[in-house]
Amino acid sequence: MKAILNHIFSLGVKEIIGLFRDPLLIFLILYAFTLGIYIAATSQPDAISQAAIAFVDEDNSPLTKRLTDAFLPPMFLKPAKISRADVDKVMDEGQYTFVVVFPSSLQERLLANHRAEIQLNVDATRMSQAFTGNGYIQQILGREARAFVLQTAGKTDSREAELMVRNRFNPNLTKTWDGAISELANNIAMIALILTGAALIRERERGTLEHLLVTPVNPIEIMLAKIWAMSLVVLAATAGSLFFVIQWMLNIPVAGSIPLFLFGVIINLFVMTSLGIFLSCFARDMPQLGILMILVLMPMQILSGGGTPISSMPLPIQLIMRFAPTTYLVELSKAVIIRGADFSLIWRIFVRMILLGAGYFLVALWRFRKSVAS
Repeated sequence: MKAILNHIFSLGVKEIIGLFRDPLLIFLILYAFTLGIYIAATSQPDAISQAAIAFVDEDNSPLTKRLTDAFLPPMFLKPAKISRADVDKVMDEGQYTFVVVFPSSLQERLLANHRAEIQLNVDATRMSQAFTGNGYIQQILGREARAFVLQTAGKTDSREAELMVRNRFNPNLTKTWDGAISELANNIAMIALILTGAALIRERERGTLEHLLVTPVNPIEIMLAKIWAMSLVVLAATAGSLFFVIQWMLNIPVAGSIPLFLFGVIINLFVMTSLGIFLSCFARDMPQLGILMILVLMPMQILSGGGTPISSMPLPIQLIMRFAPTTYLVELSKAVIIRGADFSLIWRIFVRMILLGAGYFLVALWRFRKSVAS
């Protein structure tokens, strides 16, 4: 038993030394756990920002002036005044994302309690601003028009009930939090898969795998050595990213236990590294491994639940993604870091990851032995 542990330890140290001799992989690790996470977290603004908007004011009333003045920076640029004849031209040229048209007699119709319509033209090619800004503009126009009518009539808002919204775990709905955590989980899976697969392919390309097989080591020792060595590297990078990027640079509070999160990462790394070895058994060189990883990683990252909850996906997709390690890593990351969950709330995730890891490891070991034998 002692000899087996010595073999696994020595082979793992060899893998770490070999990794640090590959500057490209080192750069990939550093980028993925620093700038990669920072860029992904800050690339999307928390709300609409600096949106170009124009108004066609055919009423020229105090109401339309109040409505126009309600659109302020930094959500919107300074509103521009254009004529109705210029609407199609400026929209075709992409000068403005939103063009609001106030019809004549707007104020008169509202004060007379008649139906009044305001036209909102949206450039839907600017998808993110169009989707978010559409709702903001409707809320602003409705709020200001209601306040103006009540003020003019000398009344106050006499609504009997008012909806109070309380956002738990992320009070300000900061998209940076969700983007950073999801990217961290995706990068953990990606780097673990790449490092383990590349380690085995590198052995095969250099011819050292055959040398190892004539020494007193067996395939399971080779596998375990690669798993613990690459997992240690990714775990160290994850811990550094959690402290320096998530907490320090992005100022995202960690609500739960960091050791609990890192323990979950260790279990997930066992799953991902086993999957990496399994994929590398089908590839003869690095280009083939890269193609396989694209086919596996892209669906796992897109459907892992980072952007869209698993429960919102079609049932067949939900069932398939229960066999994807990234699904459980995203659930674990958000539960511990954002919601502050303890072990009693997420123990099922740990059990599922352990069972999944055992299955992937056994399949990878079978395939690795078959690959070595051939």
